[in-house]
Amino acid sequence: MSSPVEEEPKGFTTAIQGEGERPSLVVRQMPDVPEDIDYYMDNLNDPNLDLRATRPSSVRSFSMDSKKKVQMGYEQSDIDTESQYDRYSTSRAESAIDFDDESPYPEVRAAVSSVDDPLMPVNTFRMWFLGIFFIFVITFVNQILAMRYPSVYITGIVVQLVSLPCGKALERVLPRTVFNFFGYKWSLNPGPFSIKEHVCITVMSNVVVAGVYALEVTLSQKIFYNMDVPESYQVLLSIGSQTFGFCLGGFLRKFVVWPSSMIWPGALVNSALFNTLHKNYGQQDRGHMTRERFFLIVLVGSFIWYWIPGYLFTGISFFSWVCWIAPENVTVNALFGVNSGLGMSMLTFDWNMIAFIGSPLVTPWWSEMNTAAAFVLMFWIIAPILYFREVTNAWQSAHFPISSYLAWDNTGNMYDATAVLTDGVFDQAKFDAYSPLYMSVTLALAYGIAFAAFPAVFVHTFLWFRKDIVRRFRNTLKDERDVHSRLMQYYPEVPHWWYLCVGIISLVFLIVSIEVFPSQLPIWGLFLALALASILALPLAMLQAITNQQVPTQVMHELIIGYILPGRPIANMIFKAVAFITGIQAVGFAGDLKLGHYMKIPPRIMFSLQIVATLISAVLCSFIQTWMIDNITDICTPGQKQGFRCPGSVTWFTASVIWGGISPQRIFSIGQRYSALLLFFPIGILLPIPFYFLARRYPLSFWRYINIPVFFAGLGAMPPASGINYISWALTGFIFNYLIRRFHFRWWMRYNYILSAALDAGSALAAIVIFLVLYLPKGGIELNWWGNTVWMNTADALGTPLRPIPEGTTI
Repeated sequence: MSSPVEEEPKGFTTAIQGEGERPSLVVRQMPDVPEDIDYYMDNLNDPNLDLRATRPSSVRSFSMDSKKKVQMGYEQSDIDTESQYDRYSTSRAESAIDFDDESPYPEVRAAVSSVDDPLMPVNTFRMWFLGIFFIFVITFVNQILAMRYPSVYITGIVVQLVSLPCGKALERVLPRTVFNFFGYKWSLNPGPFSIKEHVCITVMSNVVVAGVYALEVTLSQKIFYNMDVPESYQVLLSIGSQTFGFCLGGFLRKFVVWPSSMIWPGALVNSALFNTLHKNYGQQDRGHMTRERFFLIVLVGSFIWYWIPGYLFTGISFFSWVCWIAPENVTVNALFGVNSGLGMSMLTFDWNMIAFIGSPLVTPWWSEMNTAAAFVLMFWIIAPILYFREVTNAWQSAHFPISSYLAWDNTGNMYDATAVLTDGVFDQAKFDAYSPLYMSVTLALAYGIAFAAFPAVFVHTFLWFRKDIVRRFRNTLKDERDVHSRLMQYYPEVPHWWYLCVGIISLVFLIVSIEVFPSQLPIWGLFLALALASILALPLAMLQAITNQQVPTQVMHELIIGYILPGRPIANMIFKAVAFITGIQAVGFAGDLKLGHYMKIPPRIMFSLQIVATLISAVLCSFIQTWMIDNITDICTPGQKQGFRCPGSVTWFTASVIWGGISPQRIFSIGQRYSALLLFFPIGILLPIPFYFLARRYPLSFWRYINIPVFFAGLGAMPPASGINYISWALTGFIFNYLIRRFHFRWWMRYNYILSAALDAGSALAAIVIFLVLYLPKGGIELNWWGNTVWMNTADALGTPLRPIPEGTTI
């Protein structure tokens, strides 16, 4: 006797009925161990995979008729069909010949095409011309504006939008003459501007958008430490630090690029936008708006709307409405403020504020909930307790704003880092005569959270991914069953020795730069920095590929070298720059390789364009910085007339004095003011363990979604971020990536990533136009009215502490 049920219990199989019949269950003898237990255990470390929806092939529970419906795209209901049926085989225990015709992840199917045209032009004159052109434009604009306040950046998504009409224009004007060069035929215009050319141009831009991190070292040496820094040292340090990460990124391919479980949500947004712009994404369904039209409408709407929070009524961007009611109440402003408060106002009408820590439409909902829960616990519960209670007043923090990224002295003023240095080296006598260092309670907690995140990354990776990592050491691209990996097998892979050669050359550059020129860093310190970056690259890349969260590690690098080489701020800067940017570059390069994997870009072309973009950017950024220092009067000073005050560089210099000069021994060691923060280290080590065993004990429960590295690392933007950023981000993500995905799945599949790209692009374009047209001209054009000043005239904006220090006294 059989009876239809909605969900298949363990130990049962489904009989496949004839066409038109409903599926029914056939009772059989219950085995000692359910057949799908290995499947659940093998995939337990992948929270993006819905274990309730997917089944191994031996226990699938749908009829052939239902299977056909899913193969066509979507079920008839708007509810997430993946929670009911899924035809995709994802069990790692299955036979190697059981290939997938589509990705098992709805996010990937919604954004990435599962077909490829290997003959589509990609390595063309148009691609290289536009790619190099945008490298120069982005590097020039971003490097100059990065040293200005307020600032704006040209992002990769702007290039993604602008490069398409440029490519189409070249398609019309370039001659179609075919040249024969020793048997190799090529043309300036091989045909229609292809999506693959477009991807390559965007990847080259993505490589250079962030600039050259190591140049912060040379700028600090020149301006703040008054050192004579030769151009050769600057170029060698820039190229070496940028390209060694590229070497590591190549060795990460088998772990975070080829596996289908490494979905890289950020790459999915780009893929969705590429397919939308080129109008070749799937089939257009009737009865709904096309993706192209949806994108254009949201893009224009986002561009127009941003003028309101970005210029006309900035109060709805910094929407601390409670503080407007009680502008002089310090307690209210500390809790509900946006600038130096905890942001309990929660709401903002500015997409840039919502997406301050990343687009909430891209990050998986479970990752956002980890971050939101951590934020509420650490900064809305623990921070106020430490700050407001008379008996606690932890670290005397009530004498300073509750939330600030600045360091303070014992008079309540910003800490003057130059007051404790002599010839670029820490001076104990000056330190004793000046002041100890104080931090806001949120900054102190942020350091403690960073201490916990560092060991949590290693423990989490060992518990959840140790088997995968060991197994993938033996794997090649041919071992992947994912459809995208199979399509990529058509193209020759980049040999490992190519990446190894890049690594060796960059290592030589780094050795020369720190040995020939004064750096305070011994050669073993360089190897220690590279070793840390190499060890961290894999777990950081895996976390970002799964969660879309980046783990900030700068604090740990500063802490490590601060203890090893105290009193050497230059060495601290170089160590942090090499260790941090090498690992981050590796993760970034791996993410671009995944984008190329999704868009079917030949790997050897990806290798070439990433190398070219990195080299051009490193050299060009170096020369631009030198020119600016030599030609802009009073650069990086608070009163610089054109606004070139270098706020990021000043913070960098201050950090070098705190961590490299004063050193963590005088801040965090036993007996020092902030020594209690060291307790976060054992918390980070132990906390992942119970949740791992709870997830294994209850594999279909919410325990598998608790990710301790994300719990801690997601708070890396605090401060200067506040609750208005984190909570609005989490609420938006919950609405779109949980509610809409669950109850309006077809809409989510069709529009979610397009919506994210359009909001980002519209806001970015509007910000650039406002900056260039209204702010950049001499004097600027400002609107001084209540809507633009109400949020400035509060205790929150003024940074008023709970217990101000009387003038002329110290604490």
